[in-house]
Amino acid sequence: MENEITIYFDEPKKFEASNIRPLNGLAGLYFIFSKSIDIQYPFAKSKLLYIGMSEKKTNSIGSRLLSHFEGKSKNVGLINYRKIEPLYFTYINFEILQNVWKFRIEDLESHFISNFVENYGVYPICNNKTGLTVLDKKQSGNLKIDWKYFK
Repeated sequence: MENEITIYFDEPKKFEASNIRPLNGLAGLYFIFSKSIDIQYPFAKSKLLYIGMSEKKTNSIGSRLLSHFEGKSKNVGLINYRKIEPLYFTYINFEILQNVWKFRIEDLESHFISNFVENYGVYPICNNKTGLTVLDKKQSGNLKIDWKYFK
C-alpha cells in the first residue's frame, strides 16, 4: 500500500469577482462555504455548502465560480446563502495532483463527494445530487481529505 496523501485546502478567499477572475484557465475542484453558518448534516456539522468541478481550462474554475457568483448557474441554495452572508471559496488546481491522482478529474470530484457523504451522511447541501455515484475503491487512491478545514 502506498503512502496516504492528505489533501489540505488553501487560504479561504472571499467569494467575490476580484478573487475569482485570477482563476480563469485553471481546471480543478472548488469548494464554496460559509464562515459562520454550521450546516447540521446527519453525522457532523460543516460550513461546506458546495463542491464543484471544472474539467477543462476553457470552462475554468474561474468561469464556473463566476457563474455561481452571478447567479447564472441557477443554484438557488448558493444564491440564497449569499443573500444572508458573504461566502468564501477555496480550490484545488488539478495539475498539482496529477502526480498522485492517476484518474480523471471527474473521478476526483466523485471521490471528494463520496468521501463527504461517508463523513457527513449526505451530499453538501447545495450540490442537489440525487443518487450516489459510488466510486470504485481502487480509484480512490490514497487521498485523505482534511474536512476539518470547513468546521
